[in-house]
Amino acid sequence: MPNIAIIAVAVIIGVFFVIPVIVASFLRNVEAGTIRLVSWLAGGTVIYRGPGKSKEIPLLTTGTTISSKVINVDLDITDQTADLDENGTPQPIKVRVLASAIVSVGDTDVLIKTAANRFFAKPEADQVNTLTDLLSSSARRAINLLTHDQLFSAKSAPRVLTAGTSPSSAIVAAPPRAVTVQDGGAIETLEDDDDPLAVIIRKACSRELTDLGLIFNSLNIKVVQSEVADARRRMSAAEAQATADIVQAQQARRAKEATIEAERIISDRQRELEQTKAGNAALIAQAEAKRQEAMGVQRVAELDATQIAQARADAARVTITAQASAEAEAIRIRTVASASAEAIEIVNKAIAAGGESYFRYRQIEMLPIIAPQIAQALAEARLVTVSGSEDGGAANGTANQIVSVIQTVMAAQLVSRGGLLGDVGDKASK
Repeated sequence: MPNIAIIAVAVIIGVFFVIPVIVASFLRNVEAGTIRLVSWLAGGTVIYRGPGKSKEIPLLTTGTTISSKVINVDLDITDQTADLDENGTPQPIKVRVLASAIVSVGDTDVLIKTAANRFFAKPEADQVNTLTDLLSSSARRAINLLTHDQLFSAKSAPRVLTAGTSPSSAIVAAPPRAVTVQDGGAIETLEDDDDPLAVIIRKACSRELTDLGLIFNSLNIKVVQSEVADARRRMSAAEAQATADIVQAQQARRAKEATIEAERIISDRQRELEQTKAGNAALIAQAEAKRQEAMGVQRVAELDATQIAQARADAARVTITAQASAEAEAIRIRTVASASAEAIEIVNKAIAAGGESYFRYRQIEMLPIIAPQIAQALAEARLVTVSGSEDGGAANGTANQIVSVIQTVMAAQLVSRGGLLGDVGDKASK
């Protein structure tokens, strides 16, 4: 039993500890961003790119790990450009270029093995210095091939660079759409979107980098400095400031003109408004005058109508009054006539009853009253009697007319004074 327990413990230890150690010695981790090179006894080399596992056998293989990450190299280069004057005489301009280059290990197995043997075999400080020297020398040659304007405006300046037998003896040409670099008889054309400085650096250092097992990825030009550029920059700043001042002055002038125009328009509108108000006031005054005139006409018409109505009412009232007076007078006359007739009838009856004596008595009694009136009546009466008889007819006629006048006056006095008729009437009423 103890032997079995020991064997079981040994098996467990072997399963959980010994076997993983053995497997780990055969399989090795290859991290991301690294490349594992495993060399066998026969001389063959196997390359493993991370992340992954590499197969290795202790005592039979030898392995090494290199970085596959990109390498960033900062460049500070000062050199002269390939500018020419109007006569074709070299007139270089001193420039300073601050750039950042990015290189990495090649993708092929040959480049990886070369990088492992020639580049990564050096210390890390020597690796950076080597890349800096190689890229700086290539950048200086590129600067010597380009003009000042091409460095500052790679997309718009002429880009065709024709070299002689080497890049250092290149001559700047003027075709607008390509950069041609002749290096050892090889001619390559660059597209418009490529930066001439980066392209020339890449072409110039590609062979050196390939010899180290590296490839050129990109070049980022941070700053290009020169006295000419500073002067142009100051000039551009001054021009921009002058342009800004001119634009500001123009804007101020336009704003002032717009303000003056707005004020003029407002003044015109106010003047038109005042004119409109004055016109409206005149129209209102005319309307008020017409209204007053209409009211006057209306009042005159109302007064005329009132007067006409009053006149009509007065006429109606006068007519009614006249009719009433006429009717009353007619009634009175009829009454007096009726009374006179009755009185005369009564007198006649009284005379017939009382005899001639009573009548004469009343005549004598009223004689002092009626004598003057009889005399006046006879004086005013025009008695003309014409008679053709010889027996006194004219005298009789005249006497008859006088008697008739006297009787009429007496009858009137009797009636008006209530003489004989009053007495007779009283008697009749009794």
